[in-house]
Amino acid sequence: MQIIFATNNQNKLKEVQAQLPDEIKLISLKDIGCYEDIPETQNTIEGNAIQKANYIKMKYNKDCFADDTGLEVMALNGAPGVHSARYAGPEKNSKKNIEKLLLSLDKTANRSAQFKTVIALHYKGELIQFEGICKGEITRTAKGSGGFGYDPIFKPTVKDKTFAELTLKEKNEIGHRGIAIAKLIAFFNKHN
Repeated sequence: MQIIFATNNQNKLKEVQAQLPDEIKLISLKDIGCYEDIPETQNTIEGNAIQKANYIKMKYNKDCFADDTGLEVMALNGAPGVHSARYAGPEKNSKKNIEKLLLSLDKTANRSAQFKTVIALHYKGELIQFEGICKGEITRTAKGSGGFGYDPIFKPTVKDKTFAELTLKEKNEIGHRGIAIAKLIAFFNKHN
């Protein structure tokens, strides 16, 4: 089985493909000749995932799924949330996003946060959503060289390391995207 994953993020593609069984092959946007930046103009994580999946479904008329992820920090009333990728500006700079977030929390004792992923799947005429949440906290300094985005400053509750210090396998087992993808795989197993 092949399905389009509506992302241009190569890190996400690698992370998701590593979780999928061999019989499910991801088709990237590059594979279908889609090089444009798909709009993400909704004010919720769910809304952005649906918007991206709808865009591919309408333009290419193929089954696909898209995800959107946000880091929700409790002391910042859920920010950066839906704006996580562009928290420090429109250029999607992870280093600047991390610096801004650490500065925002500089004098804050409550550093609890969660990563939330929503997957929107267009499949055989239906739109289905899957959610994954990983609770944890924001560290005071960046640690680790793996992962991407906020991974160096997010320590999941069930580990003593940041996401960036974990292997891809370890991160997928407990992470927000891994949880959502596991639900997606369970759906495919049931409907194929």
